[in-house]
Formats: sequence, C-alpha cells, structure tokens
Amino acid sequence: MNPADLLAAMTRTVEQLAAYNDIAKALTSTLELREVLNLMMEKVRSLLRPRNWSLLLQDERTGKLYFEIAVGEGAEVLKGLQLAPGEGIAGTVFSTGTARLVEDVTRDPTFASRFDNASAFRTRSIVAVPLIARGRVLGVIELVNGATDRPFTQDDLMALTAISDFAAIAIENARNFRRVQELTITDEHTGVYNARHLRAQLEHEVRRSQRFHHPVSLIFLDLDRFKSINDQHGHLVGSAVLKEVGELLVSCCRQLDYVFRYGGDEFALLLVETGTDGAMTSATRIRDTFRNRRFQEAAGLDLQVTASLGVATYPEHALSSVDLVRAADFAMYAAKARGRDDVCLAVPHADMPMMPRKK
Repeated sequence: MNPADLLAAMTRTVEQLAAYNDIAKALTSTLELREVLNLMMEKVRSLLRPRNWSLLLQDERTGKLYFEIAVGEGAEVLKGLQLAPGEGIAGTVFSTGTARLVEDVTRDPTFASRFDNASAFRTRSIVAVPLIARGRVLGVIELVNGATDRPFTQDDLMALTAISDFAAIAIENARNFRRVQELTITDEHTGVYNARHLRAQLEHEVRRSQRFHHPVSLIFLDLDRFKSINDQHGHLVGSAVLKEVGELLVSCCRQLDYVFRYGGDEFALLLVETGTDGAMTSATRIRDTFRNRRFQEAAGLDLQVTASLGVATYPEHALSSVDLVRAADFAMYAAKARGRDDVCLAVPHADMPMMPRKK
C-alpha cells in the first residue's frame, strides 16, 4: 500500500471511530428514537456519502416495511410507500437477516424497480444491512448509489454493518421505553388512557388553548345502569363490555383526540381545538352509536348499553383544567337527571355551582 492509500485508510478509520463514539454517546443520552436515528443517519451520510439513503422499519400491525427515514432525490415519494418482506433488495435483506452489497442492480433479480419509477430516480448500486436486536430483524438501512454514483465496496458494507448494530440497540431500547411509558398512562382493562394521564394531558391542552386562543372541549360519559350487567352476567362480562366501550369511543374520535377511562364505568374524551358546537355534535353521535350497538355478541349475548354525556368547553364553561373537569361532570349528571341516555351542555363558568355534587 502506497503512502497516499495508507493515509486515506487511516483517515477513514479515524472518522469511523469518531462516528461510533458519537453514536454510543447518543445511546446513553436519550431514549427518543427519532433523535438517535437522525444522528445515526447523519453519520451514515458523512462517512459513506451515498446519493440516497433510508431506514426502513417494520410496521408491527401490518408486518410491512415503511420508510421511517428517507433522504435524497424522490425521498418524499418514498415516505408514502411500503414494501412486503422479501420484496426488492431491502425486503430480501429483512426476510433473510443477511446484508447485501449489489454493485449493479440491473444484474440482480431481486431488485424492485417500482420505487425508482415512483421517485423518478435511477438506482445503480445498493448496500443494505438488517437491523437485528435479540435475534429479531427490526428493519433495514439501505444506501443507494455512492458518491459520484460509484459502486459501494466491502469497506462500505463493514462500516454500515457496525452502524446498524448501534441502530438496532437504539430502536429496541426506545421501543421498550415507550412500552413502559404506555403502561403508566394506559388503563389495563380497556386499553385507553387512564385518569392520571387525563389530568396531565388536559393541563397541557388548556395551556395550549391559552397560548394559541383556540377552544378545547371535554366530554364526560357514564354508562347507564351498568351495575345491572355485572349483577346479571358477572364481572368478567362487565369487564369485556368496558373494553368494547373503550374501542367504540376510540373509533368515534379523531386521531388527535384522546379517550380516557376515568374510573369504574365513567369515560372522558378530550377534543383538541374543538368548540362547543363540535363537541356537542361528537357527543350526540356517540350517544346515537351506543343506541345502535349491541355488546358481547361474539360471546352469544345481546347486551344494550346506553350512556349519559356531559360536554364542557374551555374557556366558555371553565377557566382552568380542574374547573373544566368539574363542569363536564356536572353536565353529565344533569343528563342523568333528565332521564339518562342523553347529552347535556355545561352552564357558563360564572353560573357553575361552587360545591361538587356527590354521585
């Protein structure tokens, strides 16, 4: 090896070690998945200088691969696409758990041209490595076309493999951390958020409402005569009905809204950037959905459950998050007092009774 080649090799080794050190620091400084992955992909860019590069992860629900990160020409198009395990070079790497270095994709029968067709990009060379944690493949890092469209080399493959080991650890740790967080804010019986998270999220949304001057609404919902279901069919059936209720409420909401189990057979819905009219429309639709729904049909039962709902909006009916809960709660009991299976709107905050009423 001549001196120039030796110097280039040493420089590359020093750059790789520095990149690995930065990635290791990131792993110990944060459990935010996006932050760690962005750093890793930045190191990929600076070390290997690909024209395009992407990180694909498996959707745990559908099993398909999606582009968590895509950088380069046509990247925005790729972010809307998915591929099945075994499809294309990246899909093959995922399904086999084996890295691939393809110097000329036109000679590789597994290459899937539909992504080039969608992004108006021409792929020449690919290096792709699996992200493996605890023996399970989580996704793939894929580089497309080297600098000045040169083919990738074995050195590129070795460097990317080392980075992928760090990435897999980061993804696994971040997902485990997220699952632990979800356990602390999720009701174990219904799968919706719990009352602890309601208090925190409501306070957050009220502060946002104050800052950006948009309303936020809260719906309190109580199942009518739910005790009779437990008495007649047992608590196991009652718990199963509550789970169905949680699923029903989630299906009635937008993605940006929140559903909580407040306690017992009481639920709450936090409607972001929604005024009184929109909240009343949502509450009425939920009441009607209950009227038309039968529960526990899969278990051979045909149970009807109705609900009483109270609606309150910040700042029309309350000037704080605590008062908004109180206003929606009063409105819900007003609906019960009117005969149940009804929707009632809170009174303006100036007219709200000072003493809470017992259930």
